[in-house]
Amino acid sequence: MYLQNYPNPFNPITVINYSIPEASYVELKVYDIPGNEVANLVSEEKTPGNYNAVYDASLFASGVYIYTLKTNNFFQTKKMMLIK
Repeated sequence: MYLQNYPNPFNPITVINYSIPEASYVELKVYDIPGNEVANLVSEEKTPGNYNAVYDASLFASGVYIYTLKTNNFFQTKKMMLIK
């Protein structure tokens, strides 16, 4: 449903590509390792199709971050690394 962000590791901008096979409410969020939400990239109803979300981490420290994609019928988590 979605691919690893590119580039990874990144500094400070990365792109997350994802596809939605059916109309659904979509949430794409980024968390730091302690579990604090640091960015809400997508939070809306989407029609079927391919999408991308740009994450600009200019204001964040280097390290590992987690991002999650949630739809009505799908949930996945992946890691990405910010290196400054």
